[in-house]
Parts: sequence; structure tokens; C-alpha cells
Amino acid sequence: MISDARETTAPAAPHWRTYGPLGLHPILVHAMEAFGEHGYHGTSVRDIAGRVGVTVPALYYHYENKQALLATLLETSIKDVLDRCRAAAEEAGDEPLPRFCAMVESIVLYMAHRQGLAFLDTEIRSLEPGNRARYVALRDYLEHMLLDTVAAGIERGVFTTPIPADAVRAVLIMCQGVAGWYRPDGPLSAEEVARRHVLLSLGTVGHPDAVRKAGPAVDG
Repeated sequence: MISDARETTAPAAPHWRTYGPLGLHPILVHAMEAFGEHGYHGTSVRDIAGRVGVTVPALYYHYENKQALLATLLETSIKDVLDRCRAAAEEAGDEPLPRFCAMVESIVLYMAHRQGLAFLDTEIRSLEPGNRARYVALRDYLEHMLLDTVAAGIERGVFTTPIPADAVRAVLIMCQGVAGWYRPDGPLSAEEVARRHVLLSLGTVGHPDAVRKAGPAVDG
């Protein structure tokens, strides 16, 4: 018998680089898998219920409809990214360079370790207006966290990009793309992918000497 669907999120990780079991309610796990395989519009509630092993009315007891499943998954994902990114930034301190490196690393690690959830960002177009507005607000907050750090770096001469907003959007698009192509059994570990994306991101925001000055997040 499945447990209460209010148990939708994984326990807080002891560290932002740590990833344990996903910890989602079984209905959400199977919905995530179905959306990933067939897309939101190609997946029916009956399909999800069949994967879980419950009736459609039983599924509706836990979630109002298919839209509620997608909205819950996307909000769970972006909130986890934000929590980890904030933790990484706090650990790195106020200096823009290590702060930026840690934030990018945290985002890429999330994309690699939580591919199923992260890949659902492509389904933002399927969210109804209210759900979309909430999700976009959270995603914009993540973008502004990075942008504030880059702006501080420009003021201190650490970053040189003349177009910080565009540079940050490019960094996020590059990082989010990891969810679409990374493979755990591939030639690179999640940690190596993160290190490489930190270097690429530093180049994007115009850090003049990325390899020598970026520190453990790049060299380690």
C-alpha cells in the first residue's frame, strides 16, 4: 500500500554535494519516469496508475490531476536546486570567484545526479498559467543569485563580461543541458563534468585566468 502523498520530497542532504535516494512518493516517481519517456501530453493518468499498481480513483485520492503531478515534480526539483545552490554559496563565502564556482558546481551536480527530475524542465510549456508563474519565479531567483555574484565580480575586477545577464543565462542553459546528455556509465564522472562546466562558465563570464585562480572547484 502506498503512503501519504504529502511525503513528496527527499530529506535534506547533509551536504550540497551529497546525493542519496530520491525519496519521492511512488506516484511521483512513476509520473516522472512516464513524463520522461513519453512527454507530459503523451502520458495518461491511467498509464501512471498502471505503473504504480493502483486504480485511477486511488491516484486521484493523492493528486488532483496530471497537472498537479507535473507541478509538484517541477517545484520539488527547482526548490532542491535552490537549496543546494544557497548552501554552496554560503559555504564559499562572500568572494565572487569561489562563490560563483561553487554555485555552478552545485547546479551541474544536481543535473547529473537528478536527471529524471531536472530533465522535466523541458515540460515547463505544459504547466498551466498559475503553476508556470510559480515555477518561473523560482527559476528566476536562481538566475538572480548567479547574476548578483557575477555583478559583484565585475565590480571587483574578477569578471570582465560586458553582458552579465546574457552570460549568466548562457551559463544556466549550458548547465541545464547536462540533464539531457550525461550518462553515469559514461567516460566522465558527475564531479568531472562539474569541474569542466565551472571552467567553461568562468570563460563565459570573462574570468581572465580561470585555471590558476579558480581553486579546488576547478583543479580538484
